[in-house]
Amino acid sequence: MRFGIRANLAQVLHQLLQVLLVGMTIGMMRNVVPALAESEFGVQRGSFMLLVAFVVAFGFVKGAMNFVAGRLAEKLGRRRVLLVGWLVAIPIPPIIYFAPSWSWIVAATVLLGVNQGLTWSMTQTAKLDITRPDQRGLVIGLNEFSGYVGVALAAVITGYAASLLGPRAGLLWFGGLVIGAATLLAWLGVAETLPWARAETRSAATPAAGALRPRYPTGVGTAPTTAEMFALMSWRDRRMAALCQAGLVEKFVDALVWAFWPVYLHQRGVDLPGIGWIVGVYGFTWGAAQFFTGKASDRVGRQRLNVWGMWICGAGVALFPLGSGTGWWSMSAAVAGLGMAMLYPNLSAAVADIAHPSWRASAIGIYRFWRDLGYGVGALGLGLAATLGGDLEAAFWFVAVAMLLSGALLQFWGEETHPRLNPARDSIPPTDIPPQAPNGSRS
Repeated sequence: MRFGIRANLAQVLHQLLQVLLVGMTIGMMRNVVPALAESEFGVQRGSFMLLVAFVVAFGFVKGAMNFVAGRLAEKLGRRRVLLVGWLVAIPIPPIIYFAPSWSWIVAATVLLGVNQGLTWSMTQTAKLDITRPDQRGLVIGLNEFSGYVGVALAAVITGYAASLLGPRAGLLWFGGLVIGAATLLAWLGVAETLPWARAETRSAATPAAGALRPRYPTGVGTAPTTAEMFALMSWRDRRMAALCQAGLVEKFVDALVWAFWPVYLHQRGVDLPGIGWIVGVYGFTWGAAQFFTGKASDRVGRQRLNVWGMWICGAGVALFPLGSGTGWWSMSAAVAGLGMAMLYPNLSAAVADIAHPSWRASAIGIYRFWRDLGYGVGALGLGLAATLGGDLEAAFWFVAVAMLLSGALLQFWGEETHPRLNPARDSIPPTDIPPQAPNGSRS
């Protein structure tokens, strides 16, 4: 059994295609649906809390499913969980097509949260199973690159489809084709990768002499309980807690882009294809840049990219309402997308660095629980900020300030997790790279 991208290229490509389709599935809900919430689905103008209800539902459901997916994947296998995730998505396009009210959209988004929690988690976990530790940043970068290119493509395509076929028919045909193709390809082409994870667990039990070991958290066995894992990730290990809170807050940005950017732009006279392109700039920049930022973190480390990514992304959000016109909004979207590309794959890579292979899927699942809970928490914050402030701009400032503060907390609590740059005490570090002093739990 061989590890590495080249040795498992066919499966890596299958998984990248899967996550592209996962991204397209959520992307079909991020342009037409919020922009036409008032005219098509009966949401009254200024009903900010009602408008964000579908993002709140998505966030809480997806967060919970990430948690469940990690535990299930260690018992049932990655492929079975992936297939269940796609089966759950099949009713989503018909529900949107026949929806008589906004409550149906919320119900469809609950199913979308289940789908995304199961499928996106498994594409990431499966690729980490079959690749080498020194490729984690690159692998997660490729995963998120593919997924968010899918999100951006869907935003653009659905804008045109809605203009040509009507909003409901456009989403029905687009969603049906994407979900049907993904389910079929997952059944026919995806292999089970749990045996690779178990092989790595056996290898980690007897490391080679002088090997650079990660700084795994102390006091954790090879088979921790669910309660032990949740405590470890959420507060007991300060490094994991710092990564989880950063993941939660960065989703405030995505909640803003999803729930309010289309409405904000629509109110300023931008048509659906135009909204799709501006939102797409954010997604394309985020997706394309991750191809480079994930790989860069394997060389320079995760921590600096994560902290500066939080701050740059927050700056892009703050710039958005300060100007007007397609050029300004596209530039602001690109800045936010670049910051997101710096932090998004590398927060996950940092978790994977210091998570033992025997419980890595659970660690990633709990991190993703907190991260995607940010959709729900952030959407509630957006709705409250807009309601109290009386306009959508207040939501932009809420998110920008949250990103600034969260990045500062990550800088204070976090540490470099790459084992080459900050190995465990019993490792022999490279002579040309002095280990950095840790801030969190030590091994």
